[in-house]
Amino acid sequence: MSPAPGPGAPSASASASAPLRVVSRRECPVSRARLLQLELPHGELQTPVFMPVGTQGTLKGIAVRQLEALGCSILLGNTYHLGARPVRGGPAR
Repeated sequence: MSPAPGPGAPSASASASAPLRVVSRRECPVSRARLLQLELPHGELQTPVFMPVGTQGTLKGIAVRQLEALGCSILLGNTYHLGARPVRGGPAR
């Protein structure tokens, strides 16, 4: 992969005050695959990354200790079901 565009400085696609900042570190000239750094309010994340997805708000079939052993630094918690199938006694709007 080749260095990021510009005179050796990484490029940013969002302002410094944004809750999410994406910094392009390198890009392959053939496939255009990119190595990115995501700067989130709670920490930084390098891509590509292993990101498990928790459907209906939970991860199934894997324990927390296994995620830690894999070096999991982020996970996606799909909570669409909370709005799509409200239950009696659920969170107030």
